[in-house]
Amino acid sequence: MYKSAGHNCRHSLIFEHKPSAMQEQEFSPQQSLNLIESMINKARNRFSENGHLYLLWGWVILFCSIISFISLYWYNDYRLFSVWFLTWVAVIYQFIYIFRKKKSQTVRTYTDEINGAVWTVFIIMGGLLAVILAKTNNQTLFNTVLLILYGMPTFLSGFILKFNPLKIGAVVCWVLAFISTLLSYEYSFLLLAMAVVTAWIVPGYLLRSRYKNQN
Repeated sequence: MYKSAGHNCRHSLIFEHKPSAMQEQEFSPQQSLNLIESMINKARNRFSENGHLYLLWGWVILFCSIISFISLYWYNDYRLFSVWFLTWVAVIYQFIYIFRKKKSQTVRTYTDEINGAVWTVFIIMGGLLAVILAKTNNQTLFNTVLLILYGMPTFLSGFILKFNPLKIGAVVCWVLAFISTLLSYEYSFLLLAMAVVTAWIVPGYLLRSRYKNQN
């Protein structure tokens, strides 16, 4: 009697697990691939951020660069260079924006992590560059090196997003970096303005348009 009851119990357990196994088999490999593809597409849409941060930094740097050129070309001094404190306002805004975005995201993708790391490295390198050049009293090379640095995260972001306008903008930054070595210091600010227009502002609006069309 005891063995029979044990046998019936094991049979009951096996029978109870069969429906869940059948349910797992109903989810075909093709359905799995479709789900993964859907998740990737949604992640790509979230990552574009409407091009918001590209436009933010593009317009801030454009404005500061033009004011700096005016300061050097017309006044031959640095009286208007305090305009670059606007970048600190932009940094504070960016931290608030990213913090709120993270709170609203249900999932943070691997793509988000990679791109975040790329731009974090860029910010660290830019800060170190500013400190080093200030200590060596060699500010004339700052914009040239900055143009080279601009190209790095822009190209990598274009590669991650599979977005050619960003890649093209990065190449333009590198070409302008070379041209800046042939011109006087004040004109490097105009090159900086051209760089952010092609690398961040134009791609930013294109990203915004693509995001709206996908949603």
